[in-house]
Amino acid sequence: MTVESDLSNLLAKLSPERVPGSFVFASVGFSESLQGIEPLASVVESEGLSVVLRREDADRLGLHYSFVAAWITLHAYSALETVGLTGAVAATLTKAGISCNMIAGYHHDHILVPENRLVDALTELKELSESHGFLMHP
Repeated sequence: MTVESDLSNLLAKLSPERVPGSFVFASVGFSESLQGIEPLASVVESEGLSVVLRREDADRLGLHYSFVAAWITLHAYSALETVGLTGAVAATLTKAGISCNMIAGYHHDHILVPENRLVDALTELKELSESHGFLMHP
């Protein structure tokens, strides 16, 4: 795996791909059990544990959620200190009127977008990537 730190090269290599399924954000109290369901992402906040779960898991647990999302993984390997990836992706989706929630992983960046805007988001991200393809630096 080659980690990319040049923003233009990174954008050219985004390779956005949908993760199958529907996903939701929920909040659970620190003493609540997720009954063996592993969250796909989590953040400890003063109000409780924020989790991203598959929608069917949240439904099975009876958790409240208000946002149903599609999950997009960017398959470019970004250096964690790279400046501008989140901003470029967010700006591109903002121009198209698509909300996004970014999750940075060690290997990849992930984007949760409204489920009904998935196709639009993938189109915008692919166009962003293609527009940087001719700018790649060695």
